[in-house]
Amino acid sequence: MIYLKTYFSPFKPLTLEWYIGKIAIGTPYFLPRRMIKSKKGSLIFVPRKLGFNFVNLGWKTKWKDTDYRFEWSPVWSFVFFKWQIAVTFIAPHMDHYWECWLYYTRNTDKSKSVRERLIDAKKEFPCIWVHHGEERQEICYWDLILKQKYLK
Repeated sequence: MIYLKTYFSPFKPLTLEWYIGKIAIGTPYFLPRRMIKSKKGSLIFVPRKLGFNFVNLGWKTKWKDTDYRFEWSPVWSFVFFKWQIAVTFIAPHMDHYWECWLYYTRNTDKSKSVRERLIDAKKEFPCIWVHHGEERQEICYWDLILKQKYLK
């Protein structure tokens, strides 16, 4: 549950999105399920009727070790027969937030101060996107996902 460290980081805090209702929130690709042994000695999946699922942040690297790609948000889920209570951890500008956070936590020198680490991260992992519309616009997502006191 490394994503909980975001609350004590220079990144804006996560918000919680609650769901209460019939089972509908996947964890991540399937509805809540569990494995049981079948008669043939192999394992099969069956829908969860009662219990918890804790889903970590989903991410991967693409072309190199620092080319992070966000896949899914962390979720805590409790199932009680056909009902579910789920809490999803939502980040602002989700894709950019998690990719920058992963770079900051995994690829910056932890012996440096927070500000020095952020300077290095912004330099090495810029996260500047260009939007082409009526006029060209550059957006630095670091400025949108960091707490105010860490901006410049």
